[in-house]
This record gives sequence, structure tokens and C-alpha cells, in this order.
Amino acid sequence: MGGCISFQISCDQMLLDRFGSCFCGKGNYIRNLEKNLVALEKSMGVLKARRDDVLRRLQREEDKGLQRLNEVQVWLTTVGNIENQFEDLNSTGMVELQRLCLCGVCSKNLKSSFEYGRRVSVILKEIENLKSNGVFEVVAEQAMRFVVEEMPLQPIVFGRETMLERAWSRLMDDETGIMGLYGMGGVGKTTLLIQINNKFREAIDGVEIVIWVVVSNDLRIEKIQDEIAEKLGLRGEEWNRKEERQKVTDIHTHMKKRKFVLLLDDIWKKVDLTRIGVPFPTRENGCKVVFTTRSREVCGHMGVDDPMEVQCLEKNEAWDLFKEKVGKLTLKSHPGIPEQARKVAEKCCGLPLALNVIGETMSCKRTIQEWHHAIQVLNSYAADFSGMDDQILPILKYSYDSLKSDQIKSCFLYCSLFSEDYLIERERLIDYWICEGFISEKEGRERTINQGYEIIGTLVRACLLQEEGSNKSKVKMHDVVRACLLQAEGSNKSKVKMHDVVREMALWISSDLGENREKCIVRAGVGLFEVPKVENWRAVERMSLMNNTIEEISGSPKCSKLTTLFLQENSSLASISGEFFRCMPKLVVLDLSQNLRLDGLPEEISELVSLKYLDLSRTMIERLPACLRKLKKLMHLYLEGMRSLRSIDGISNLSSLRTLTLLRCNKLRFDTSLKELLLLKHLEVLTVEIESRLVLGKLFFSDIGRKCIQKVVIKDIREKSFGLLNFPTVLCTLKGSCFLNLSSATIEGCIGLKDLTWLLFAPNLIHLSLTNLMQLEEVVSKKIADKQQVQGVIPFGKLETLVMLNLPFVKSIYWSPLPFPCLREMYIELCPKLVKLPLDSKSVAEVEGFVIKCEMADWIRRVEWEDDAAKLRFLPSLRMVMGYCY
Repeated sequence: MGGCISFQISCDQMLLDRFGSCFCGKGNYIRNLEKNLVALEKSMGVLKARRDDVLRRLQREEDKGLQRLNEVQVWLTTVGNIENQFEDLNSTGMVELQRLCLCGVCSKNLKSSFEYGRRVSVILKEIENLKSNGVFEVVAEQAMRFVVEEMPLQPIVFGRETMLERAWSRLMDDETGIMGLYGMGGVGKTTLLIQINNKFREAIDGVEIVIWVVVSNDLRIEKIQDEIAEKLGLRGEEWNRKEERQKVTDIHTHMKKRKFVLLLDDIWKKVDLTRIGVPFPTRENGCKVVFTTRSREVCGHMGVDDPMEVQCLEKNEAWDLFKEKVGKLTLKSHPGIPEQARKVAEKCCGLPLALNVIGETMSCKRTIQEWHHAIQVLNSYAADFSGMDDQILPILKYSYDSLKSDQIKSCFLYCSLFSEDYLIERERLIDYWICEGFISEKEGRERTINQGYEIIGTLVRACLLQEEGSNKSKVKMHDVVRACLLQAEGSNKSKVKMHDVVREMALWISSDLGENREKCIVRAGVGLFEVPKVENWRAVERMSLMNNTIEEISGSPKCSKLTTLFLQENSSLASISGEFFRCMPKLVVLDLSQNLRLDGLPEEISELVSLKYLDLSRTMIERLPACLRKLKKLMHLYLEGMRSLRSIDGISNLSSLRTLTLLRCNKLRFDTSLKELLLLKHLEVLTVEIESRLVLGKLFFSDIGRKCIQKVVIKDIREKSFGLLNFPTVLCTLKGSCFLNLSSATIEGCIGLKDLTWLLFAPNLIHLSLTNLMQLEEVVSKKIADKQQVQGVIPFGKLETLVMLNLPFVKSIYWSPLPFPCLREMYIELCPKLVKLPLDSKSVAEVEGFVIKCEMADWIRRVEWEDDAAKLRFLPSLRMVMGYCY
């Protein structure tokens, strides 16, 4: 029976499939077993040789004190595991080969041979991969351990616990890659950064290294690279020979595999991490970059749109720090010293730098007379105080030096003319700057004002000026309209102020660092009873004597350089001699406002031939002096609150006039002045109170009225047929050019007024107050708007404040919901039929800060919301104030 082979297979379907694979397909592990075993032994030999080479290199590097790379160690471990698996396979190789039959294409034990052949094939592939992955340019580097160099810090850091917690919490957020800390010079930014640095010693959280670099004003990439390289262990002669590009590569190579924290102290411009070689921090790599700066603008350039402001200490915290620096023995050395010490501490306005330096200076002053003297010096010329001109003011001056242009520097120094903590209206300040020539007046008012706002913004972002928030003081409900009007004239949000120590720095600079103190004489708010003595009036360029109790101004100073003179808010000032104004040929700004006893001006004021700005607001002058007609360059005339003013006759002679303010001039009768007012061809800004139908018709709806009126109060016009404000027909043909300048409107006590649809043509309205309008039914009427074909106009796009008081028949503000992107407050009282507000779930951009104030709980319950979403959005905004709004 030659050539006949028989055998029996007992197996499941899987074995049948494997049997088939003995003869065909890529899975023929049995047929290729012998060949694979030979290849396996050869590859393993190559892998072992490569492993031995790597180990020898490691030995040399580790002998130098370097540490093997993690990826090299992982590779070596894997090689060791594969070697063990190879030995196991190799030890049974002969047995498996002996099981083969049919010329090596089949096996006497198919299952065993198949599994063995598969393992050989898998291990062979893994060895090939290890061979290709075992080529390393670098096998070891400087040992990288967790490194945080603890930095020295004073034993107690006052008032920064909450700030540190906030900063640490934000930094530890996975979404925070770069964090900015900004604030004025000397406020404690570096101290906070040191606290963060030292806190990493307590909470490692996987961070391998924390690197601190002081950047400073002279940003040098190479210096930053060198400091980072030193922390990474890369410094040395070889590093110094490398070009910047190679340094970038080296830093990036060493940092990309590490979880790092980079702390950059005192940056003044954008630090480009890419140019340095620092990998960008992401959520995935867990790295962090924290920087301090004096500039909010730099934070934006660094990609941080929500930085943390490091603010001055609160009053109690500042006092605690000051006490610590002065010491208990000094404070107890005289019973009057603690009270005087509090006054000195208050002069520092919470600035840690000043509190530290002045506190240390006063620590050895143990007589009450020395403390009195300290207060006198700080009140007169603070730069004379020990430590101010060498330890405080120069540090703050860096912020001034970093301003981009002489124009911005001049604008900043001008702000020091105001008294301490004075809230400066932005647009008034801009007008001062224009008159002084810091900003060109030839570009048109809108562009000029925009440029002024840009400069103010630059100073705010540089922490050289401070913005003020809304007034939080309580106001009686029946005073809401007055409060709104005052807000319209200049809300705190539209004002800025100077920190007192920054102000001292500005005064120091203005006096040529103390060398020329009469160049800029500022004695504002220091209790003067008379004009101070000046040795050289010819040197004086600006003078501020505001907010004192000067009773009389006399003398004949020769002020050939004087450009600005502030005499406002001298409550006792009753007279100014004519001789005083005779020799001020360059005076462009004169402020005499809020001198409540001043009832006249000398004729010699006409000799101020360069005068561009004159403020007589809240004085008792009854008529504009005829001498004012000679001031042909006068651009800005402020007469608001002149309750005795009866006439502005002669106003048309002021041919250059651009701003005229007449609000709250209760006794003013226009008579012939109205015709003169309409002749002011260059007028751009007008504020006015109107109590006459004639003035309303001839002024408010005139060309000047429509183009120039910025703030208006229309009140007590009681003609029963009153209809001028019920969508005047004159507007129908002038829809595109009406009331573009109107920002504040107060309408009260007018009889016969049913709607105010004309407000559709006041697109820049910011404040609107409606009071005691007994016939008003709608603010904006859909029926009338449709009839007059007013389409596509969405009103109140810039409205911030709306007051509605005692409007018994008003039912609607607008017929459908409005976006109100700027609205912050509504005051609603005695409007029983107004139960539907033009609000939906998308109205009001910043709803968290939006408030609807009302007095009646019943009205709150009756409000009809557009839908549930609107109710949920605005119900938390309602405030029942029970006779007070806050």
C-alpha cells in the first residue's frame, strides 16, 4: 500500500482553520517556523549589541553626574523583557522543530506548533521595532529634580491673604496657562509673586521646576534665556558659544518634557515665549507662566484678557502694616503720636511701598513735634520727606518714563493740578488738554474727544490714573431724578482720579525733580486763606489753588508763562482785583467755579487775550460782564448752576465759542439772548434748561439745538395744548440729522404730553428721566412711528439709566422687547399701569450688574414678563428699596 498516508484529526472549527493555515496564507506560522527562528536569533543578537552600546554610553554620561533620560530607561527595560521572552522561546526551539513533518509544512501537534510559531513571529516584530527605536542622539542630561528656590519674604505680609488665595486658585485651574498680575508701582506685585513661588514648595502637584526671572524695563531675550538655562543646568562655556537660535532649541528641548512654572517679574512689554524657547503652556502639558506688570495693556499683549489687579491695601490693613514698621515703642512714646501716625499712614493711601519706607523713617521719631512736622511736609511738598525722592518717587517714575510720547506725559502731569482724591470728569479734562495744546483742536470735536479718551485709557492701563465705580451712597427716592441728572452731568464711571502718591510723583516731575518748584505751584486743598507768596512769578507755568478758603485775590503778578489757573472751590472767595489779571498773556484755562460768594468779575479779565476756557459755574454772577465780549479766542464757557444769572446778552461776540453750558440757571431769561445764541456758528456742545414753549420751539428744534444740545432739561411747560414734543412735524423731514449729540434728557411737569416718539432720533442718549408727566401714555408710540414712516430704528442703544417717576397713565416704553446693550439701571415709581417692560431673555448685555429699582412690592408682583426665560433673567435684578434707592 505504498505512498498512502492516513491520519485522524479531532478538533473544533478553530483547529480546522489553523490546519488550513498550515498550507496557505500569511498566517503560516508553522511552515515559516524554522526560518523565523533563525531570523529571531540574528535580530536578537543585533538588539543586544545595540543595548550594550547604549549602556556603555550611559555609563560614561552617568560618570559625569548626568542622569539617564526616561525614554532611554523605558527602552532598556523593554529590551530586558523581550530578552527574557526570547530565552524562553529559544530553550524549546529544538523540540518544536522536531515536531514538524511533511517537510516542515505540518506538525505532529498542530495546536502547540501553531502557538509557538505565532509567538516567534510576534517577538520578531517587537525586536525589529526596538532596534529602530533604539537610536538616541542624547541618552542622559543634567539631573532634573523638583526645584523651587525659596525666596526671602518679610515675616508678615499684611492684607494679601485673600489675594494670594484668589491668585493661587486661578493658577491651579486647568484652564489657566498664562496668568497676569498688574497694578501700580510699589503696590506689592512682586511680593505676591514671591508668595506664589514659595507656595510651590508646599504643593508640588507634578511640577518639576519653578523658574524665576526678573525682566525689567530693558527687555533682553538673551538675559532671560541665560537665567532659564542656568536653572536647567545648561550654563557653561559651551552654552555661551551658542547662537541665539541654538539656545532656543536647547531650552525648548529641555522644557517640553518637563512640567514647569515660569515666573516673570516686572515686564513692561510683551515677552515672546517662542523667541526664548519656552513651550507654550497648555491644559495638556500642565505648565504655567505667571507675570507681573504695571500695564493692563501688556496683559492683553500677553494674551491675558482677564488679569488680576493687585490693589492698594484697605485702610485697616494699611494701618497694621504702618504700625509694624513704626514699632510699638515709638507709638507709645507720646499719647498724641498714634493719632498723628494714622494721619501719616492715610497719606500713603494704602500703597505698601510708601507705608514701608515712611513707616521705617518714622520709627525713630518719638516726639509729637516730629510727627507734626512730618504731616506738614507731606501736605506741602512730599518730595522733601526723607526717603521719598530716592526710595519711592523714582520707583513710581518708571511708569511715567515708559509712556510712549511727550504728549501723553504732558497730559498725565496736568492731572496733578487737582486736589487729592478729586474726581476729574473725562471730557472736562480733555478740554483742558485741548486748550493747553496737548491735543490738536483742528481735527473736529469727535476725533479730538476720541483721542483724549485714548490717552486717558492709556494712563488708566498704565495704572497712573484710576477709574471710579458707581456711587454707592444711599439716595432718597424722591431725589432719584436729581441723582440721575447729576449722573448725567458726570457719573463716577465717566471720571478718573490720581492715587495720592502717584500725584506726588507727578508734582515732583513737574518741578524738574525738585529743582524748579515754582514752575508748577499746586496748593490745592491745603486750607489756604490767601494766595501763597511766590518769589518768581515769571517762572510759574501752572498754578492750582483750588479747594481752599481764600477770601480775596489781589496783587499784580507778572505771569508771562502762566497757562492754567485753578481757583475753583474757594468757598470764601468774594472778590478778585483787576490788577491780578493784567499780566497773564498766555493764560488759556481759568476755572472760577463753585466760588459761591463771587458775584462779579473785574473788567481787566478782558486782557486775558489767550483765554480759551472759562468756568464760572456755581458762582453768584447775575450778568455776563461786557468785558467778556473781548475774549475772541474763548472756546469753552461753563455757566451751569449760576442760580442768579439773568442774562447772557453779548454771547454772540464770542465767535470762537464751541461749548456753552447753561443747565440749572433758574433765573435765566433768554429774551434777546436767544437770537444771539442762534448766531454761534462754531458751537458744538450746548446744555440748557428750557421752561418756555417759545425757547423750546425756537432753540430745541433749531439747527443749533438739533446738532449741539448735549444735555437738556425740559420742565414745567404748562400750556394745555402742548404738543411740540408729540413728534414734531419738523422732524419728519430731518430724520437723519436730529439730536446726534443728545446724551441726557430730563422731561418733567409738562402738561399735555402723550408720547415722546421723537426720542427715536436721539441715538446717543445715555440718561433719560421722565417725571410728573400726567398725560403721558407711551414713551415711544408704534402707531405714530408707523404713521410717520419711521422704520428700522432701534432706540436706546446707548441708554444707561432710565428714570420713570409719577407717570400715572403710562402703559408702555416700547411696543416690543429691546436689546438695551448698555442699560445699567431703571428707577420706576408711581407708574401703576406700566406692568410690561420691553425686556426679553436677550435684553441687557451685563445682566449681573443690572438693577431695576422700585418702591412698591405690589408693582413687582404685577410685572408681566415676556416669557419665563425673561422672568428668570430679570427677577433677581428687581430691588424694592422702601423709600431709598442704593
